Amino acid sequence: MIGISKLYCGTVEASDPLRYGRDSSKLPSNLLQFSEDKKPVLVWNCTKRCNLKCKHCYSASTNQPDPNELTDDEAKVMIDDLAAFGCPVLLFSGGEPLMRPGVTDLISYARAAGLRAVVSTNGNLIDKPMAAKLAEAGLSYVGVSLDGLKEINDKFRGVDGAFDRALTGIRNCLEADVKVGLRFTLNRHNFEEVAGIFDLIEAEGIPRVCFYHLVDTGRGKDMSDAILTYQETRDTLDLIMDRTAQAHAAGRALEVLTVDNHADGPYLYMRLKQTNPDRQKDCFELMQMNGGNSSGQGIGCVSWDGQVLPDQFWRHHVLGNVRERPFSEIWSDPDHPFLSKLRDRKTHLQGRCPTCCWLNVCNGNFRARADKGGDDIWGDDPACYLTDEEISPAQLEQ
Repeated sequence: MIGISKLYCGTVEASDPLRYGRDSSKLPSNLLQFSEDKKPVLVWNCTKRCNLKCKHCYSASTNQPDPNELTDDEAKVMIDDLAAFGCPVLLFSGGEPLMRPGVTDLISYARAAGLRAVVSTNGNLIDKPMAAKLAEAGLSYVGVSLDGLKEINDKFRGVDGAFDRALTGIRNCLEADVKVGLRFTLNRHNFEEVAGIFDLIEAEGIPRVCFYHLVDTGRGKDMSDAILTYQETRDTLDLIMDRTAQAHAAGRALEVLTVDNHADGPYLYMRLKQTNPDRQKDCFELMQMNGGNSSGQGIGCVSWDGQVLPDQFWRHHVLGNVRERPFSEIWSDPDHPFLSKLRDRKTHLQGRCPTCCWLNVCNGNFRARADKGGDDIWGDDPACYLTDEEISPAQLEQ
């Protein structure tokens, strides 16, 4: 997760997370990515059921719940364990999480246990009563997925009217005073919509947007040819940085992030050489605090059937099941061979990564894509768009 507004526009200084000791239990939500303890943000796929048919769905969800989904009682046992373990955030995902009966009661339960609760949704079910329920439950944030403006989004999501219903859901959240933002998965079918998404954000007063780089797993495995070319990625990042800077110059405190490609951090840093070199030192310190990809450490996933995964995209690497052992025990197991390697990945990485000058701020980028894109999970992430010259030590000596 690369905070464009934080790093490029200077809304966060390196001293800010230091004031909280970089302790995830004390950091405000906008600084959690800079925690030192890296207690995991937990993504819970609380149901497999979904009312849309998105082409890139990492969980390959359907319009039927899985018969083996965790019960409410089992979910509460898991939530109590997560809270005691010190997980800072529980992200309710799916499928479509709002299709799980009683999900707002589980959100309230998580909040009462001391967890921050977040929902990742397509927004189509957020009518005014649901928005009021989410507000009453104490939800910290709702991320609504839009993958383009009306025509492109509905084609990508496989259901006509999905865009209009999502936009209504966003408006209902804003009216109910529930913090809401957009989630946009960049790919070759929609990257030309980014400027229009910024226009929509401005027109609707939406305070946050996350641009996700496509990870071709689940149904997304059929979209490998839709991953942006290196030049398309660079051009899109330039546009995102420019529009973010324009918003801040106009006095709009828009929060903008990119997700699932840690090459964005070095690219942003190198761009600062031309646009704001005085900002570079703080930017680099913050990127080092971020530490790059933290699958299996700073983020984890529990599937609808209780399986524990290193992240929500890496679904064939099962670490255990919360029905058999608490998440905290599975996550803390010092003898788990795969987790141990993942957390010590710098000694296992191959290809360009071991000699890359950005290794400490990228951490080998996204292993799920390397696993999918090559024959070795420790090889290069095929979505890394930095040139050999840009990863040489000379970049940090200039």
